[in-house]
Amino acid sequence: MNKVFLLAIAGLLGITSYAQGPGHQRTNIKNHPRVNQVNKRIDNQEKRITEERKEGDLTKAQAQQDRKNLSLINQEKKDMRKMDGGHLTSQDQKALNQQLNKNSKKIGQ
Repeated sequence: MNKVFLLAIAGLLGITSYAQGPGHQRTNIKNHPRVNQVNKRIDNQEKRITEERKEGDLTKAQAQQDRKNLSLINQEKKDMRKMDGGHLTSQDQKALNQQLNKNSKKIGQ
């Protein structure tokens, strides 16, 4: 009974954390400067969403949409890394930065 309850709680926490966005990205991965740069931008945008939501500049629905966009970019980064042995190519980094530029402009609109 306790194991089932703990598994249910763990599952709910996992779903809740996924719905909130990509969360904190590691930005000190040795020998992965492109990954670190993209992760830092994702973190900064996540912080902006949180701050603007606290200040009332974003509605809950806007914040959720902005986080969803950020999660999609983060997933694409993970997929790109998987295809390149854990690294991002310069083309991958450029594509992700273009998406992050667009997303940054959308935050708060």
